[in-house]
Amino acid sequence: MKNISIYQILASAACMSLFIGCTDLVNEEKDSIVRSSEGGGFTAGNPTELLASAYKDLGTYTDQAGIYALGMHTSAEMIPPTRGVDWGDNGVWRTLDSHTWDASHTYIRDAWNNLNQRAYKANEIIASNPTPAQKAEAQFLRAFNMFHVMDYWGVTPFREVTQGADELPRVLTRSEAFDFIVKDLEEALPNLANIGPGANNGVASKAAANFLLAKLYLNKAIYKSNLGEVSYTFDNADMAKVEQYVDAIEANGYSLESSYFKNFTSNASNEIIFVSLEGTPQNRWMMTLHYDQDPSGWNGFTTLADFYDTFEDTDIRKGLPPVEDGTEFSWLGKGFLIGQQRGPVKDSKGEYVTDADGKILIEDIIDSRSNKPLMFSRDVPLAGAATEKGIRVIKYHPADAGKYVLMRFGEAYMMKAEALFRSGNTAGALEMINDLRTQNKASALASLTADNLFEEIGRELYWEGGKRTIEIRFGKFVNGEGATVNDPHTVLYPIPSTAIVSNPNLNQNPGY
Repeated sequence: MKNISIYQILASAACMSLFIGCTDLVNEEKDSIVRSSEGGGFTAGNPTELLASAYKDLGTYTDQAGIYALGMHTSAEMIPPTRGVDWGDNGVWRTLDSHTWDASHTYIRDAWNNLNQRAYKANEIIASNPTPAQKAEAQFLRAFNMFHVMDYWGVTPFREVTQGADELPRVLTRSEAFDFIVKDLEEALPNLANIGPGANNGVASKAAANFLLAKLYLNKAIYKSNLGEVSYTFDNADMAKVEQYVDAIEANGYSLESSYFKNFTSNASNEIIFVSLEGTPQNRWMMTLHYDQDPSGWNGFTTLADFYDTFEDTDIRKGLPPVEDGTEFSWLGKGFLIGQQRGPVKDSKGEYVTDADGKILIEDIIDSRSNKPLMFSRDVPLAGAATEKGIRVIKYHPADAGKYVLMRFGEAYMMKAEALFRSGNTAGALEMINDLRTQNKASALASLTADNLFEEIGRELYWEGGKRTIEIRFGKFVNGEGATVNDPHTVLYPIPSTAIVSNPNLNQNPGY
């Protein structure tokens, strides 16, 4: 058998046959990520190079499809309207919104492939004689990717590097996967770097491991439940663990950023724990902006008016108006874009028209398809939407966007507040929530309930990729807005059909 490099992964065969489905179920050596020697055994790679590659793989989280789509489009916070033929894509977006997906769904398959690929690459690093620090980083990255597999599908396949391409990986139950991931993180913690907040925190750190541990224990009741359950009992001991891990993050110097949208810029922020240094956040504005805006977007995703209405007008998180100071992209606000949109004046060559001081002139935008003023509306249907329908969302702004944020302290803060609430310390949770709201110019809450806590989490974390998991935890996913299949089995995605065919150790999730 010839040597196979981990970098020789072809898109047509997304990962190892037998544990990750491919279009072609035949496992050709050129399509495999198995590293083999002439004798057929595993050959250790260069751990420095493999680790660098594993960090580059985090760029997959910046895509608007796959992992992100599964975490957001199935929630009541985002809608992917079809506009004529635009965004039809054989129904892949609409079926996510309506919860009518099946085991052949393209993005479900792609996310499964990508996440399992990346978990296996971490196995390779760990088996390649890394330093203790490199091993700890690989354990964190394995845990990070396996967490999403466990969260989305419940069961988690695991392939040892010593297994040949013709051997079936074992399959961890959701409970077993939880224990495995926690063990990885706990073992990694002592050898991870002690890194404080920074805009370019692109390597695993103690704070990042503590963040993931807090998220694991906050959701432990889900991950230790039977498949298909939608009602959970949260143990006080688990909630204490959440508090412990968030306190450890805070001890590393992390705190809430006084300027909310600074978290999504290239400037240093008190909150940034872990980012993807590979790729950029541009998909987040391209997927929502209209064709006639500048930058010209793909005129895709919007939020829903019911979610928009949960914000007070004074809440900074609702958005900042355009500065319109004549600099590039100053015509775009931050947060929610609604009503008449403005943009730069351009000449016949498509170049900006400026005044005597060199500032770009700005005017109302006309929708080139309808020949009417471009006014984003509150209403938006899932199918047959006009080009201007729907409230758009900008958290990363093209004028000052930083790296794509995977973990920030604002989410850790909300996890601790929820843990306090679930363990009976409602007063402590309310104090935390009101401190956050006061900082963001919103009025204080008189009391805290599960419903208004859920809404506050949404206001703090909107469009950041994890709303599905939050809805499941609060019992709001199955009957959420837009869902036409209101059945408990939808709290888990189906294992891709190709994966079921290629690995008989996998059993399809209930209901599919």
